Amino acid sequence: MSDEALDRLIAAEQDERRRLALFLHDGPVQNLSGIALMLDAALHSIETGKLDDAQSVLSSALDRQRSTIRELRDLSFALEPVVLRDQGFAPAMQALAEQLGTANQMRIDLDIDAAEGIGQAAQVATYTIIRELLEQAVRRGPPTTVEVRMRATDEGGLETRVSDDAEPERRRRSFEAVEERVKQLHGTIDVDAGEQGTRVVVTLPSYATRR
Repeated sequence: MSDEALDRLIAAEQDERRRLALFLHDGPVQNLSGIALMLDAALHSIETGKLDDAQSVLSSALDRQRSTIRELRDLSFALEPVVLRDQGFAPAMQALAEQLGTANQMRIDLDIDAAEGIGQAAQVATYTIIRELLEQAVRRGPPTTVEVRMRATDEGGLETRVSDDAEPERRRRSFEAVEERVKQLHGTIDVDAGEQGTRVVVTLPSYATRR
């Protein structure tokens, strides 16, 4: 790996750590602090005989705790879903498609058999790239239909095509995070935003897909 590529990799990892730290501080950590204060208030109400107040506070604290658990579960799924680690790429993509499709009332068509032969690290990276592209489409639309197509290239690499019919994305900066992940794998990315939506084609070389 060249010095420039190494610098990009380090910078991307630092950005990711900052993003996670900010999310944890502003989300789950703040929620847990609030829950602790609510439990203190409930305990005080119990000690002073105000049982109705205690019950109300405990109910609110329970709702906030459940919300925090969902946030942490979503974060864990986003980093590396258990199904990807335990069952493989196709089941993980199917689970992601069902989750996003149901939540946003859109159809996600998958043709991903070509990914079965790639290495574990390439699977995680490819999954992350596709997830980010799908989430971008949702933010722009959401779309009614998304297609994810994967095929082996003539050189032995892997081409991933993600097409959606949401409002076209014309800002190149919106794809910078995805582009950085693709560069880390020494791949290429082509973005085509037209009147019918956005199509992104990511191509990875053969040596990157074996990792």
